[in-house]
Amino acid sequence: MPNSYDVVIVGGAAIGSSIAYFLTSSTDFNGSVLMIERDPSFARASTSLSASAIRNQFSNPVNVRIGQFGTQFIRGFAETMEVNGEKPDLAFHESGYLFLASTNEQVRILRENHAVQKSLGADVVLWDPDRIKSAFPHIKVNDLKLASYGQSGEGWFSNTALMDGFRRKARAQGADYLIDEVVDILRDGDLITGTVLKSGRAIACGTLVNASGPRAAQVAAMAGLYVPVEPRKRSLFVIDCANSPEGSANVNHGRLPLMIDPSGTFCRPEGKYFLAGTVPTEDPAVEWDDFEVRHDEFERIWMDLYERSEAFEAVKLVNSWAGHYAFNTLDHNVIAGPHNEVANFIFANGFSGHGLQQSPAIGRGIAEWITYGEFRSLDLREIGYGRIVRNEPFPEKAVI
Repeated sequence: MPNSYDVVIVGGAAIGSSIAYFLTSSTDFNGSVLMIERDPSFARASTSLSASAIRNQFSNPVNVRIGQFGTQFIRGFAETMEVNGEKPDLAFHESGYLFLASTNEQVRILRENHAVQKSLGADVVLWDPDRIKSAFPHIKVNDLKLASYGQSGEGWFSNTALMDGFRRKARAQGADYLIDEVVDILRDGDLITGTVLKSGRAIACGTLVNASGPRAAQVAAMAGLYVPVEPRKRSLFVIDCANSPEGSANVNHGRLPLMIDPSGTFCRPEGKYFLAGTVPTEDPAVEWDDFEVRHDEFERIWMDLYERSEAFEAVKLVNSWAGHYAFNTLDHNVIAGPHNEVANFIFANGFSGHGLQQSPAIGRGIAEWITYGEFRSLDLREIGYGRIVRNEPFPEKAVI
């Protein structure tokens, strides 16, 4: 393996592997690419512990477009990522998202978001309580005022299959992959020149990409740079529902969507079970190795679900785990693109829970920036590092 690469990517999960794939797919990029990953098991990677869903229902046009490209890419993923006759199966369940609103403020936000989504061609509809009940008879609608439902283009898929598909294809196209840990980044003035690894090895580079998930601030700090990203814990629970409502819908062949209750609790089918989570009452930064499940959240989730549907009266906890959001404390939005002064240090950080679904579009965009010095397919400058320097949030209202 060489000791110098044109592009070194710190982090080999979904984001890093997507960037490596798009770089090595480009006929205009002739450079060498190295992914460096500290944990080959990915046991605690945000990708592996994700709820693994994708949507177009965002408030900012750029996020809607990122979601739309992600959906399109996921639909064709098996063919695109074929290697030696093997095609990864993402098991994409295109069953939609259902946002429920019970307050005037929630209604206002859904209507404003819907106007943006429809202007960009998203297949999203607004429903009154009667239409909600007609489509999903198990839902109690007495307190609801409105719902936003993605009829297509949204759903959930295999997180590990997407990550593995990107990585295998990138390597088949010439990217190198190294199991090691970056412990220092070499910088000469406004230029990153290389990395130092835990093994003692030094790797020189022309461009360095920070795709290190919740550890983004650690990696940036090695270069003397700052990014407002910290690990925030999210607990997920798999539940067995004795009277499962799956199959009862009068839309989408009976399949239920991912439902976001006005309380902040969400739930979606997971095989014969359901996967559920909620927004923590308190949401501090956590230690890098803190993956203890917040079991106290389960009772709140169960109460929220039962208040929304009597089908969830009798449930049993089957499994649970906790993962980390790479949380952008400025505005909960991804940071994509070069540092304002150290131009060959590239950020792909702060996804705040949206990294898996945004990995195709961000991977493509970062690859374009490295190759051409500009974003070509989709202008990502609004979510660039400049807003961090200016301390100007670019908020996203549709955050779960």
